[in-house]
Amino acid sequence: MANHILINEKDNVAVALEAFSAGSTLQVAGKEITFVNDVPAGHKFALAPIKNGEAVIKYGNPIGLATADIAEGEWIHTHNIHTGLGDLLTYTYNPVPTDLPEGKKETFMGYLRKDGKVGVRNEIWIIPTVGCVNSVAKAIAEGAKAFGDENAEDIVAFAHPYGCSQMGDDQEATRTILADLIRHPNAGGVLVLGLGCENSNIGVLKDYLEGYDPERVRFLVAQEHEDEIEDGIAIVRELAKNALAFKREPVSVDKLIIGMKCGGSDGFSGITANPTVGKFSDIMIANGGTTVLTEVPEMFGAETLLMNRCESEEIFDKTVKMVNDFKQYFISHNQTVYENPSPGNKAGGISTLEDKSLGCTQKSGSAPVVEILGYGEQVGDKKGLHLLSAPGNDLVASTALAAAGAQIVLFTTGRGTPFASPVPTVKISSNSALANKKTKWIDFNAGRAAEGASIQEVGQELYDYVIKVAEGELVAAEKSGFHDLAIFKNGVTL
Repeated sequence: MANHILINEKDNVAVALEAFSAGSTLQVAGKEITFVNDVPAGHKFALAPIKNGEAVIKYGNPIGLATADIAEGEWIHTHNIHTGLGDLLTYTYNPVPTDLPEGKKETFMGYLRKDGKVGVRNEIWIIPTVGCVNSVAKAIAEGAKAFGDENAEDIVAFAHPYGCSQMGDDQEATRTILADLIRHPNAGGVLVLGLGCENSNIGVLKDYLEGYDPERVRFLVAQEHEDEIEDGIAIVRELAKNALAFKREPVSVDKLIIGMKCGGSDGFSGITANPTVGKFSDIMIANGGTTVLTEVPEMFGAETLLMNRCESEEIFDKTVKMVNDFKQYFISHNQTVYENPSPGNKAGGISTLEDKSLGCTQKSGSAPVVEILGYGEQVGDKKGLHLLSAPGNDLVASTALAAAGAQIVLFTTGRGTPFASPVPTVKISSNSALANKKTKWIDFNAGRAAEGASIQEVGQELYDYVIKVAEGELVAAEKSGFHDLAIFKNGVTL
């Protein structure tokens, strides 16, 4: 196993794959480096002297500016490097060649819905229109399960605090996201549960559900029923029986939409887990499928790499707007655009937002960017790599991916997290220590890419695993019964 990695020949830093003590030596690219101080695993050290104000280079790109003179072999982290990024920028389209592996025409066993979409689960979902009925939704789900009905793979109640006392874009976002999830193909049946007096009541929400299948989507207004729990359980049992009409059948891989997100990243994330997902993405797209990358604030500092892979100037212009609109969101709230990375990221070896973003965008692989989606917008007919406007928050971004149509979300992490999203959420560890420690959280270990396995090999293994998940293999969060939903909030609460 290697004990360090030089990511790009242009870099003036390398990453320690194990901890080194001050005074120890290491051969890097034919040069002997003596460590000036202790360097933790996942952290950076200088390969040559770097003067105060000079760029620190990693991934072949600047990740910040030195804030003091840095000696060869010195640990580089937040104490001697600072972001070099500004706020709103002007960008120029400089397209670069993109490349994909040779694709295959493959199928998987999925649930074909009447609208032509394909689900990877046949669950019954209970979706509240307003937070006031969250407990009722949970009681209905638990009551339906207590009857022992096995017609559905699972019965899930999704709680959220919104649907009333919201204004403007927030109310619109809530309605759009809920409507997206009601139409999601992973649900063989949906009970939309309303209170009756809320802003986003069932009557209003139906306007967002044009053409819905009444056999698959049912409604209940709690204020109109004497016993809404008993009546809700009866409806769920009917939906579960109707779901029996859906059977797994061979469908093309090009029906798969896979979301990509990272959280709790560490110094290994951009070296192992994220490039592994990038390789997966290239394979999926080559086989006709679609992948969606989100968390726009964690593109800052690496956005030009994505912009230059846009398939057209029109898509480039959309990407610029997405990035600058999100920066303006920070500015309009008097917040620092580059208030990132998190404490956990820093503990794991990520020093600046550029450092984090250049690692984060590795998940996009090398495919061209074919479309930009607004928050709440769904993937259309275009196949390939999409970018989705959503924040970096794990739950909000993962829910946005599901709402965009992703049947599965891939979530890379170096620190670990137990959360889930409305769809199977595959946790991919950046290091083997995490995978071995958190077996009830982690589904796939990409840490092997730092232990001799190639990114190509691990990426193909991830692709094969995702197909198994698409065909019904449960991920860790599903085995634990975890299902989460979170909606982006921006404005006033009444």
